[in-house]
Amino acid sequence: VQLQASGGGLVQAGGSLRLSCAASGSIFTVRDMGWSWHRQVPGKQRDLVADITTSGSTNYAASVKGRFTISRDNTKGMMYLQMNSLKAEDTGVYYCRSRVGTQDFWGRGTLVTVSS
Repeated sequence: VQLQASGGGLVQAGGSLRLSCAASGSIFTVRDMGWSWHRQVPGKQRDLVADITTSGSTNYAASVKGRFTISRDNTKGMMYLQMNSLKAEDTGVYYCRSRVGTQDFWGRGTLVTVSS
């Protein structure tokens, strides 16, 4: 499975961005995948931002709850992260991840920079 994340960029604090992650080359059914977004800043570990299960249940890091929304479109093999009310501390490289059973796939990151 190849994952391609896109949608990062430079935005002012209080602004919005929408990240997308596309899955391709999969021998698995997209609807069978659990998806998640993770953020990494230099010198720190990669942290979970949000995840969405195959049934559509969502989970968010406390720092983004109420501001970010994760969603999926199984028909298109896509996952999204709508980020509103962005803060400087949201800055980082965002990675998408998909999991099917014991298989674990990561995409290349997309950089989000929030200026204060």
